[in-house]
Amino acid sequence: MTHAIFETGGKQYRVKEGDEIFIEKLEAEDGEKVKFDNVLAVLKEDDQKFGVPYIKGATVTASVVKSGKAKKIIVYKMHAKKGYRRKQGHRQPYTKVKIDKITLKATKSKDEVNNDGT
Repeated sequence: MTHAIFETGGKQYRVKEGDEIFIEKLEAEDGEKVKFDNVLAVLKEDDQKFGVPYIKGATVTASVVKSGKAKKIIVYKMHAKKGYRRKQGHRQPYTKVKIDKITLKATKSKDEVNNDGT
């Protein structure tokens, strides 16, 4: 089973193929394919690759299931004995995506490049 850790919207997510996750809102329509290039790590059972900070050639492809807003949260501020009360609601926008494919392009390391002469 292949897992990937990628970054989007200032957060990191660990996913495998077939996962459905909620991420920060993307400018993409429902059913559209999106590609995440900021892959930090690809973890296979026998092989693990980590980027510095990202892995070149690694991508996570996903399709947008839906976009929407989360449940409303109430932000309530109060200063005791001062008569200060503020009540505000907030609904965080999100995009739900389904992970389709994790790809890791084979790249040559510096040693292989120097030994081949290419």
